[in-house]
Amino acid sequence: MKLLWQIDTQVDPSWLSLIQTAADCALLTEGVERECAASIRLCDDAAIHEINLAYRDVDRATDVLSFPTVNYPVGVTAGHADKLLRRELDDELDACMLGDLILSVPHVLAQAEEYGHTPEREAAYLIVHGMCHLMGYDHIEDDDKRRMRAMEEKILSAIGQTREGEASVTDETLLALAREAMKRAYVPYSGYPVGAAILCEDGRVFQGCNVENASYGLTNCGERTAVFKAVSEGAKAFTTIAIASQKSAPWPCGACRQVLNEFAPHIRVLVTWEDGKHVEEASLDQLLPHGFGPESL
Repeated sequence: MKLLWQIDTQVDPSWLSLIQTAADCALLTEGVERECAASIRLCDDAAIHEINLAYRDVDRATDVLSFPTVNYPVGVTAGHADKLLRRELDDELDACMLGDLILSVPHVLAQAEEYGHTPEREAAYLIVHGMCHLMGYDHIEDDDKRRMRAMEEKILSAIGQTREGEASVTDETLLALAREAMKRAYVPYSGYPVGAAILCEDGRVFQGCNVENASYGLTNCGERTAVFKAVSEGAKAFTTIAIASQKSAPWPCGACRQVLNEFAPHIRVLVTWEDGKHVEEASLDQLLPHGFGPESL
């Protein structure tokens, strides 16, 4: 999913990666096959208060606001509204615009403390809540509320952000997130996009794609992008990495195997290609026998 960012206040950068993953997973869980986009604004209470008053006539700050562009019929959500989504195709983005989400950073921090979980988890929940609105869910009636809540929990569970903080990310979700990351690859020279999604022991998921460079030698693989993002956010223990490409099995190169060996010498490696038609699995031990790592020093 393509996110258009507007960040008006100081925010922990770890939220941004999680928001991207949550948005990707929301569409995957809903079963939306079209490329979609949404604008995400992170702001303070004063800004969201002003928007709330101007557009909803509510004179107070709130945690999240959502403004869908699609006018869904009653009971219909994005997964069953392909024609409606198609009408919102933005030619410049080459994606269907779902709408706008505005998130109050102070509210995220305050509510995380109140509910006793991390700010990252609160940010993920509020973005998922907003994404559900953009996909046609609502919570005015009790039945609608139960339906929306069930979808929220399904999405949060898929990315390891349940209330209990337990990791429950499936291989299918990880592979799908790798395929989503592949769409953001920068490959003007090889034309070989690769996406990766790495699962941490604590349940977090980080996505990465390959980023090529005119010098060729400075190109970075999708696997290493995912690992470096994770480590930069404090994660150093990993259980599984999924890697996706379009045309052939994207087994990691030697450099990526060595980087993975630094942190997770026994990590499971899943590869998929041709839109998920093929999936294979190996352990890093098999891909890098007699590996040299920190324990060798």
